[in-house]
Amino acid sequence: MLRLPAVPALRRRVDRWAGTPRALDVVAALSAFALMLLDVPGLARADNSLTGFTATLVLAAGAATLVLRRRLPVLPYLVALVLLGWLHELTMIQFALYSIGRFRGRRAAVVATLLYVGVAYVLFQTPGWPARHGDTLSDFLSLVVPIGVLAAGVGVAAYRQDLVRALEDQRREAAARQAVQEERISVGRDVHDLVGRELTVLAVRAEVLAVRARGDAHQKDFEELADTARRAHLMLNETIVRRADRDAATPGLEGLAALAGESERMGSPVELTVAEEAKALSPLRQAAVHRVVQECLTNAAKHAPGLPVTVAIRVEGPGLRIEVRNPLPKTPPDPVPVSTGTGLLSMEERVTSMGGTLTARQEDEGYVVTALLPTGLTGP
Repeated sequence: MLRLPAVPALRRRVDRWAGTPRALDVVAALSAFALMLLDVPGLARADNSLTGFTATLVLAAGAATLVLRRRLPVLPYLVALVLLGWLHELTMIQFALYSIGRFRGRRAAVVATLLYVGVAYVLFQTPGWPARHGDTLSDFLSLVVPIGVLAAGVGVAAYRQDLVRALEDQRREAAARQAVQEERISVGRDVHDLVGRELTVLAVRAEVLAVRARGDAHQKDFEELADTARRAHLMLNETIVRRADRDAATPGLEGLAALAGESERMGSPVELTVAEEAKALSPLRQAAVHRVVQECLTNAAKHAPGLPVTVAIRVEGPGLRIEVRNPLPKTPPDPVPVSTGTGLLSMEERVTSMGGTLTARQEDEGYVVTALLPTGLTGP
């Protein structure tokens, strides 16, 4: 026994179908057919060999082509021209011109409208064409031209609205993708600045312990731990992406002493000098100072382990000067430290975004990083 779907399920299917483009095409076809049905009595009386029934079938077949108006808008347009010349039916051409303007744009609509007017003019000049549409050409065109222009114009307007909506959807989608990308970059930068430094600290501490435990049973364990930390740092640098830092999570000048202490525990003593005026900097600029010094100390620990580092932060007029110096080792560290240069680029991006400059260079058998940026402080 055939079981019909339950009413709620059937209603859900109907609701889903009603919101589809195909449903709108069916509604357009039914609307055109309903309007053309009003002309059936006249068509049956006219000398066209059609009865009321056959005229209804012809008009139904013509209206049915509107179901294909999205993919083949030319088909209902050609059918409309046939109905115009055979049955003198103007309703179908309005739907056809609207469909061309809606789904093919302004150029196609203009061409279709001009062709329609030309065909109508030829039909008007054809003997035997009905005189009820106007006794003169001006009367005839006053009816034919507005119908075509208005229908095509409305279609073109709808086409432009569709384009605007599509562009807005693309803009929102692009904004959403950009937000996701910025969030990923944000996480990547934080991972580089925080986790990368901890991995460097772990590798250096393990190497120091391996040296101290030389000849001891745990020396090999410390060396393996250092190798593991370096490999983890290498994988981190290979997968990390750059972005603008999250300044809210970055300490200010008060965190510099902790950075210096951590560097000293890694074997690199730090001479830290911070001008009193610098403590009046905004949290944003203090975060920039902290990140610059942090990256410089990390680089010094990797490329010049065990050598002293000098950090000087002072205010010079309207500008702030950050200078980090460390001597270069006479021989390169072994093993070669893991580095891809993203830290230096991160510092440069941060300083440049605040209107400053950053330089890193070798000078007098040492390495110097200098950052200059405006303090943002107003005078007394």
